[in-house]
Amino acid sequence: MENKSIQKPSNAFITASWVALLTGMLAYIIGLWNADMQLNEKGFYFTVLIFGLFAAISLQKAVRDQLENIPVTNMYYSLAWFCTVLSIVLLVVGLWNAELIRSEKGFYAMSFTLSLFGAIAVQKNTRDSQWAERQDQTL
Repeated sequence: MENKSIQKPSNAFITASWVALLTGMLAYIIGLWNADMQLNEKGFYFTVLIFGLFAAISLQKAVRDQLENIPVTNMYYSLAWFCTVLSIVLLVVGLWNAELIRSEKGFYAMSFTLSLFGAIAVQKNTRDSQWAERQDQTL
């Protein structure tokens, strides 16, 4: 990054990010564990969660790399966007067609969204902390 100072995230924001990630993931997984679904349905929703988390972190990294002038191929950047959107579409289509009550559908949608937000925030905090540490070492 050109002449930009990045401060280390506050401990409160780091904690809030981890709480968001873990709360979203645990709520989603506990909901699946207790759901009255066939095992293949549970496997689908679990895979969508893990795929979505990986895709969101990958996308955040690719976007951040580009901002810091770290080379990112267009193919990887596009794939990161595609996978993130695909994970959301898979969840929406799955929930749309699921035989669940609306409150359950909303629960899965919100815990999934909270998980993705938390994953992106944790990744951002990690990058910001590493950047701040490197800047402190050069001073």
